[in-house]
Amino acid sequence: MLEAPAKILVVDDEVNIREALAALLGDDGYDVATASSAEQAMNALGEGHYQIVISDMRMDGGSGLELLRWIRAHVHETEIILLTAFGSVEGAVEAMKLGAYDYLCKPVDRRRLSMLIEKALEKQRLAVENRTLRRRLSVKEEFSNIIGSSPGMRRVFKIISEVAPTNATVLITGESGTGKELVARAIHSRSHRRERQFVTLNCGALPDTLMESELFGYEKGAFTGAVALKMGRIEMASGGTLFLDEVGDMTPKTQVDLLRALQDREVRRLGGNKTVAVDVRFIAATNKELNQEIAEKRFREDLYYRLNVVPIAMPALRDRKDDIPVLVQAFLDEFCHLHNKDCKKVADATLELMLNYAWPGNVRELRNAVERMVLLSGAKTLEPRDLPPPIRRDQNPRPQITIPLDTPLEEVEKTMIRSIFSHITRNRRIAAETLGISLRALHYKIRRFNLDRE
Repeated sequence: MLEAPAKILVVDDEVNIREALAALLGDDGYDVATASSAEQAMNALGEGHYQIVISDMRMDGGSGLELLRWIRAHVHETEIILLTAFGSVEGAVEAMKLGAYDYLCKPVDRRRLSMLIEKALEKQRLAVENRTLRRRLSVKEEFSNIIGSSPGMRRVFKIISEVAPTNATVLITGESGTGKELVARAIHSRSHRRERQFVTLNCGALPDTLMESELFGYEKGAFTGAVALKMGRIEMASGGTLFLDEVGDMTPKTQVDLLRALQDREVRRLGGNKTVAVDVRFIAATNKELNQEIAEKRFREDLYYRLNVVPIAMPALRDRKDDIPVLVQAFLDEFCHLHNKDCKKVADATLELMLNYAWPGNVRELRNAVERMVLLSGAKTLEPRDLPPPIRRDQNPRPQITIPLDTPLEEVEKTMIRSIFSHITRNRRIAAETLGISLRALHYKIRRFNLDRE
């Protein structure tokens, strides 16, 4: 299949120069559009993708440097070549510092301009190839960040594998800290959109007024302080994936606007009259019970059904405790390497406490706990005393036994061992650590007191 011609935007307030450059580049096989001002160019760039912008340095209604700054802030992949009739070295240096690809003096040397365009396009092609390679190499890594083999996690992996190649909207539910964003990234990295942007927006972190402008963008002059056109997150994600975290915290007004974008696949910027078509895969996440939110009139039922095409329920860590030892080891390896610490291991008694803890903060809390222990413990083995206080405290009360003072020492030992096996653990290594004796000594006492028979 033939490759589409590169799109170039020519910006100049002098109509003769603008049209001459457009004709010249059109003859070279490029898809050329024109703009007569920096503002007009920003609008064109907001509505479509251009690989190259060729702009005059000095224009009425905004300079080429202002356009360059806007491009670097909003359209990172577009290269800009600036033109000037003055040959100012100072202007050239400033333009290059701001990120211009290069700088040409008027009258334009056609051969040099063609050479610069080819080099800029080659730079873009190499950048795309490098990103593609990195993303392909990172697919396995993205998925490996989600650790677990419990039944609940196997169900999650199965849904990810099935839904990732499609364009279906996904709703990920679960408590905070269960890894909802990791799942969203894994879906994106396995989709045909993986070479485009993965854009995130935390719906619970912004007030209503900022949420609208972040989601839908705004036109220049839409409100005080809107000095230039700004694309919203939906537009930025076009061709890729938009991850809406904590979608249950959206206000009713934003819910209505999002529903319209989901239905029509187009957005209208604040202060604008035109709609912009978008091709976005939506993935939403929430830690709220949306059915309850709907019943209490805080969340729109029609929006819920638009988002909940493919549901993924993330299990809480307390419901997948079989995964805790593997998670602990993975975090140990990560943080020992990150903080340049010697390899550490976790004592069985420490792991037992971690298995018995409820983990209200889920995997995030576990990860933080392991990092804290790695940083603060100088020992190679992490003991129960190294655990954060909430984990040490939040355990079921240990059973109490009463032993008369005149009880023979041998009976005391037998009672202690029997009670630990009955009420605390059947694991002999943990029992030995609890008693403060070696495993070999415990085995000897078990045989001596005939406890094996019990």
